[in-house]
Amino acid sequence: LFSSFSIQSSKGDILAQCNQTSCQSKEGFHMSHDQYLKGDLSLTITGVDYTKRAWYTCKCDGAEICDVSIQIESVNVHKLVHPGESLSMDVTVSEPVELNRAGDTKPNLGRLCEIRGREIQCVPEYEKRVSFSSSLQLKDLKESDSGVYTIQDTWNHEVIGIYTVVVGGKI
Repeated sequence: LFSSFSIQSSKGDILAQCNQTSCQSKEGFHMSHDQYLKGDLSLTITGVDYTKRAWYTCKCDGAEICDVSIQIESVNVHKLVHPGESLSMDVTVSEPVELNRAGDTKPNLGRLCEIRGREIQCVPEYEKRVSFSSSLQLKDLKESDSGVYTIQDTWNHEVIGIYTVVVGGKI
């Protein structure tokens, strides 16, 4: 068995460490000392959310043994809305995100908007119809707005949410 074992985040914070006598973990993380003594080096992350997305490095006696990336599965929502209504799409991360759209009749319409902090930039067709607080609002929907909207974290290139939207029809 190793004399010491630690797991640290990509920011360099040691989240959990064990030795022959005990294990210590930061809040939100847990390593069982009994399991460690049996050779089980599992780390439990409690309350997983987008802030826990990162690379984690396992070290034994100071030597790196593996890197693991934690990714969160994206939200997948189907919405049926009527013309003139608004669509609300949750943005659950603080990193910059972009809104992309693939339509029913047009393959990929590409990036519609980009959000950095509280600043939002959209293509002309959408700039007066989109607002942002903690969710992205697309107002005054038209039947031509039907399609699949994707919210993607632009730093990590991870899809945060997928919204399949039908305006005025059936899903």
